[in-house]
Amino acid sequence: MQTTYYKTPIGTAKIVGDEDGIQSISVIDDASATLSDQKEIPENLKNCITQLDEYFAGKRTEFDLKLNPQGTDFQQRVWEELPKISYGKVRTYLEQSKQLGDIKAIRAVATANGKNPIWIVIPCHRVIGSDGSLTGYAGGIWRKKWLLEHEGFLKQQSLF
Repeated sequence: MQTTYYKTPIGTAKIVGDEDGIQSISVIDDASATLSDQKEIPENLKNCITQLDEYFAGKRTEFDLKLNPQGTDFQQRVWEELPKISYGKVRTYLEQSKQLGDIKAIRAVATANGKNPIWIVIPCHRVIGSDGSLTGYAGGIWRKKWLLEHEGFLKQQSLF
């Protein structure tokens, strides 16, 4: 397993993966020591850095990366649905539950979203509350808001 760090406009991303794919991208608040200790980006993670650069520059709306998130079968099903939410669009937790075929699984779906190990690339930030609220985001609601603004959703909609 290889690790690299990437500075984004909303925090430092820790990227972990190998030849089997990206296993996790997580945001960490204080990574000054890890960034300065980093020698070079492992070959298996370079494409991920390039695609994140393009995303933050507004030049990429979809990711084309080999992913290898680790989770239960149910979590995997939930995470597989998330990239189907188009850039600049959102889905509610209730809609996501219906998409998975079980309207009563709304809490389980929300919990699985919260355990999404691949920040931004598997876009759990595109799932909102039924009332339009920006609820439930492990990276912090302010990051969810920033990402939705970056993708143009909050500029198009008047949620607030």
